[in-house]
Amino acid sequence: MRTLFALTLTAALFATLPMAGAQAQSQQDKMKTCNSQADSQQLKVDARKSYMSTCLKSTSGSGSTSSSTTGNSQQDKMKTCNSQAASQSLTGDARKNFMSTCLKGQ
Repeated sequence: MRTLFALTLTAALFATLPMAGAQAQSQQDKMKTCNSQADSQQLKVDARKSYMSTCLKSTSGSGSTSSSTTGNSQQDKMKTCNSQAASQSLTGDARKNFMSTCLKGQ
């Protein structure tokens, strides 16, 4: 009986290992994608931190949050974009254009 239990437990453990590796790879891919997007937007310090947090929480890894992930996704986008605009000291039309692009791109 113990042998059967040990074999079952071992089989279950090995069955989950490939999934853990795939999840780690997926997270690694998300990190690379989010980093490159933050670099292309030239984000610094707090704006980058906020962007990376939002981007890594997204399900696709592309920086866009799916509306089914949270009820506050639009609110999260606004916070992130506001933070980025503030860190770049944008005002007037420049801020308006940035916010429009930022909200569409996340």
